[in-house]
Amino acid sequence: MRIPASAALLAAMLLGGQQTAFAQQAEAETEASAPFTISTLETVRTRGYVICAATNPLPGFAQVSPEGLWSGFDVDLCRAIAAAVFGDPSRVEFRPLSGQSRFAHLLMGEVDLVVRNSPWTMARDTQYGATYVTTSFFDGQAFMVPDRLGVVSAYELEDVTICVTSNSDASRRLDEFFFFNQLAYKELLYEDREDLAVAYRAGECDAVTGAASWLQAIRRTMPDPGSNSILPERLSKEPYGPVVRSNDPQWEAIVRRTLYALINAEEYGVTSINIESMMSARTPAIRRLLGAEEDVGSDIGLRPTWMRDVIGSVGNYGEIYARHFGAVAGAQLLRGQNALWLNGGLMYAPPVY
Repeated sequence: MRIPASAALLAAMLLGGQQTAFAQQAEAETEASAPFTISTLETVRTRGYVICAATNPLPGFAQVSPEGLWSGFDVDLCRAIAAAVFGDPSRVEFRPLSGQSRFAHLLMGEVDLVVRNSPWTMARDTQYGATYVTTSFFDGQAFMVPDRLGVVSAYELEDVTICVTSNSDASRRLDEFFFFNQLAYKELLYEDREDLAVAYRAGECDAVTGAASWLQAIRRTMPDPGSNSILPERLSKEPYGPVVRSNDPQWEAIVRRTLYALINAEEYGVTSINIESMMSARTPAIRRLLGAEEDVGSDIGLRPTWMRDVIGSVGNYGEIYARHFGAVAGAQLLRGQNALWLNGGLMYAPPVY
């Protein structure tokens, strides 16, 4: 059947108009669903404080005292952001979030950033309207053993019983590790991760395996934390770091540069204790870090001395790590991958200029 040219033209015009209408409607719906019309920095300043979502509890990373006071490695990162924006680390509100809803709270503007809730993966970095800024803690599956076992490396684990969650990635990696290294072992499987801690405390297994951060949390709750060691080997990659909304590059830059300031401060030897004396340093990199030479804040909407305020408030990266995982904390967690690149670790930050 032949269609007259005039009829075909009319049909094309109608179809094109319909498609245009659909496109306009979709664009309008997208704009209506966008929760923000001003920047996160402007929102935070108008509100007067940063809202930070953290895991609770995860001893060493985030926990709340009976008096309602938050403390931990990730908590100090949030305080560093507050110090960058306001010059005051106390201007932050913490909210415990977990589960699949954590990214929804971030996307809807109920929190300004999320720390320490889930490791960085490509899927999480592309599917939830959220952006992982940079890595603040390199984690991974490890082993914890009692010192009485007399081992200092995972490669010494021979003919041992290991507690692990059943039907999990941790169990699969465990099988692969012992198969590749031709070591004999026995699994003691539990359905829930919390059961592993109970079994390990009761001496049901010679070792327990899981994320090093989780093992550290278990160790801190034991009667004698110092009598247990987390072995240095890692069976997986689990990088953690601050997460922000994907639609605000200025806020993303503020959070990223704040963490970089903490890392650079440790590299340059600038601490919360010597920061005033460091103001007279002649090294250009240190002077830029402390805002004594060149304005390194205006391009992201901050004052020239914002990095000085951050370091003076919470210390450098090494100070924060030692505060929560050092010997003083009662259960030392070796820096390992979280050491500076100068010391064989992965912590590295681009220079200020």
